[in-house]
Amino acid sequence: MAMSQGLSSSEAAQRLLRDGGNELPAAQPRSLARLLIDVLREPMLLMLVGCSAVYLLFGEPRDAAVLGIAMLAVVGITLYQERKTEHALAALRDWSSPRALVLRDGQRVRIAGREVVVGDWLILSEGDRVPADAVLRDANHLQVDESLLTGESVPVRKHGDAALARLDRPGGDDTALVFSGTLITSGHGVAEVLATGKHSELGRIGKALQSQAPGASALQRETRALVRRVAIIAIALSLLVLLLYGLSRGQWLQAFLAAISVAMGLLPEEFPVVLTVFMALGAWRMSRQHVLTRRLTAIEALGAATVLCVDKTGTLTENRMTVSQLLIASGETFAVSDQPLPESTHQLIEFALLASRTDPFDPMERAIRELGLHDQIDAGHLHRDWRMLREYPLSRELLAMSQLWQTAAGDQRVIAAKGAPEAIADLCHLDAKARATLLQQVTAFADQGLRVLAVARAELMHSNVAIAGDDGSVGATVQTGQTEQAEPIERTAQTASTTAHDYAFEWLGLLALRDPVRPQVPAAVQACREAGIRVLMITGDYPGTAISIARQAGLAAPEAVLLGRETEQLDDATLAQRLAQTSVIARAIPEHKLRIVKALQASGEVVAMTGDGVNDAPALRAADIGIAMGGRGTDVAREAAAIVLTDDNFRSIVDAVRSGRRIFRNLRRAMAYLIAVHVPIAGLCFLPLLFGWPMLLLPAHIALLELVIDPACSIVFEAEPDEPTQMQQPPRAADSELLSRRDLLLAVGQGSVLLLAVLIVVGWARWQGLAEPVQRALGFTLLMLGNLALILSNRDGGWLPFGKRSATNTALSWALSATLLVLIAVLTAPGLQRAFRFALPTIAELGMVFALALALLYWLTRLNRRRATTGP
Repeated sequence: MAMSQGLSSSEAAQRLLRDGGNELPAAQPRSLARLLIDVLREPMLLMLVGCSAVYLLFGEPRDAAVLGIAMLAVVGITLYQERKTEHALAALRDWSSPRALVLRDGQRVRIAGREVVVGDWLILSEGDRVPADAVLRDANHLQVDESLLTGESVPVRKHGDAALARLDRPGGDDTALVFSGTLITSGHGVAEVLATGKHSELGRIGKALQSQAPGASALQRETRALVRRVAIIAIALSLLVLLLYGLSRGQWLQAFLAAISVAMGLLPEEFPVVLTVFMALGAWRMSRQHVLTRRLTAIEALGAATVLCVDKTGTLTENRMTVSQLLIASGETFAVSDQPLPESTHQLIEFALLASRTDPFDPMERAIRELGLHDQIDAGHLHRDWRMLREYPLSRELLAMSQLWQTAAGDQRVIAAKGAPEAIADLCHLDAKARATLLQQVTAFADQGLRVLAVARAELMHSNVAIAGDDGSVGATVQTGQTEQAEPIERTAQTASTTAHDYAFEWLGLLALRDPVRPQVPAAVQACREAGIRVLMITGDYPGTAISIARQAGLAAPEAVLLGRETEQLDDATLAQRLAQTSVIARAIPEHKLRIVKALQASGEVVAMTGDGVNDAPALRAADIGIAMGGRGTDVAREAAAIVLTDDNFRSIVDAVRSGRRIFRNLRRAMAYLIAVHVPIAGLCFLPLLFGWPMLLLPAHIALLELVIDPACSIVFEAEPDEPTQMQQPPRAADSELLSRRDLLLAVGQGSVLLLAVLIVVGWARWQGLAEPVQRALGFTLLMLGNLALILSNRDGGWLPFGKRSATNTALSWALSATLLVLIAVLTAPGLQRAFRFALPTIAELGMVFALALALLYWLTRLNRRRATTGP
């Protein structure tokens, strides 16, 4: 098929119908009803539904409504998160379908990217997004930014190939393939489409992303297990109460009511509510620190991370090239800073600018232009009024770009060249000694992770040039024997050569460019190391650049590099061993990243993965915690990740780790408290049956305890501040439980002590012959005050008189005040007294209860302090 004609409209329509649109296939979305059913099958949600039904069945509509609202809130949050995770594929489809300029019926027409078909001829120009995988049939100075697919920080060169008819993997210079989603940074070309939609390289990434479904976090699994255990205990005790009450007293209806009271007191409906509160408030706090949480449980999971996998470009580095050092022809080196550069460097910068485009896409040309326009050289060297006459583009034969300029007055023409040092050396005809010196200079820059460009200038043309100069200095003359063979460019303007080799170039020096490490990265990496988190850099760049960046970032053992291709040759066990001994993986492609994440997980690591490109999306989804860069990142990466850094600040990762650890520590305390406080509630529903006492706790009392005190307590524990040494401690073990056996025993022990104290007070009241409403009031008062004692004693260091820390939080003050006010109201207000079947005790009786509550607070605080001293 002739390139000048392209496909016919009818043939393109047939292929579009046959192959489908040039976009990723839509994921099969679950209906809202299907999502709702899946959410309601969660054990924690079933508990909420069950408890709400019990309240409603036994005439407590207000309590049923409160639990119903909590259930709806949890369902709404879960549905929102489920729907958000499905947006990743939609974002990937949008990315893969830009507008395209194609040849149809011999005419250039611009069509929607989804209408591109195999066999189309694409017209590609600087700034275009490639709409499909294709082979270049013709290319002129074409360079492509493939960082979204390969992670390489600089564009790669492309050339045309008339015979190539198959695709290969992206990456590397001097190939004839261009890939969907990549960006043309310079030049232009014509390409024939070989693959579209799901068959493209971007489509393969989308398929990998679609296959990675995020599973439940460790915290979710542990909480569900805890809920199941407590629920089993609650059901068993309820049945036991039913049998004991019915068989001993023959009052089966009352027995059923008593069993329901036990179930209401023990069913762990608070656990999912507390978990939701902790995660939601944690997400809100972190959003104020520029960390957006897309999956709430990822906050806690990040606190347990043991390995942080990071992409170099845009994550550790700023993803922008800057000129770092200059080396002029005399051999002097100058570091670029905020201070003006000496006059001796101005010509080097001047001709680097003249060899660059005035409105560049290429990041290196942008860096050169930024250097020249920021008062680093005199304005007279900028030549804004000069006119470019001709361009000699970069080619496979000569990796250099030259541009011929004419002065504003039209009386002089000069040519500027920049490119690979060896290419410029060839243009300048450097001798062997000069080339050896040049190689040493380039190697020294490369060892620093710098990318090197050479610059040259010419004002003369010649046909044969001999290198002169006995001193071996870097430079060229224009002599052959004793006869000068060169002539000025302006004399041959009408017959300018078609090759840059015909000009007598003079060597000007080198520019060393770097993609700088973000300023906050070294401190953040050090903080991760102190916290026991290993940082592993995965990049598509060459080993030398990767080592330099790793060294600047402060990674451990930066010289121990594992190449991406090596990961293909290693089995899973060997790969895991190698990963344990290295901090840098260079020349990696998306499949390597995904396999690395899975290998780390298989060896027991909790993996956090950062990234910003399309190529990072599968690994972000597969990792335990995916962290995307929000500012520079793609929609695909943001949607696939669990956490998004809205300020692109690597330091925010450390803040997220700190928050995750604080949340888990406080959540563990809150869960221990909930278990402890339910022990006296269950005991006061069960033991009076054995003692022959009347029921002390009625459904109204249990509702008051759980719907007033427990939610307030969850907020109190969530608001506890950071522990000073928490970032100097290793991550918790991946297989550790939310509450260890020791924590559970301590919680049960604390609750048992409170239960014993309440039984003693009630027993004393019965022994004194006090009325049943007074007995119930004294027991309930001590239970409420003991509840506060459990809260205060389980804080970090306990209450102010006995703790190590004097810091309090506002939520604690509100909880204390609200509890005391409610207690006073139910004891003194006549209507509430009747509703709760209370009678007001005497001052002496209340004083005894308060004294016992203070003794409980002291004892419980001392016990928790001893546990903190001896460790978990």
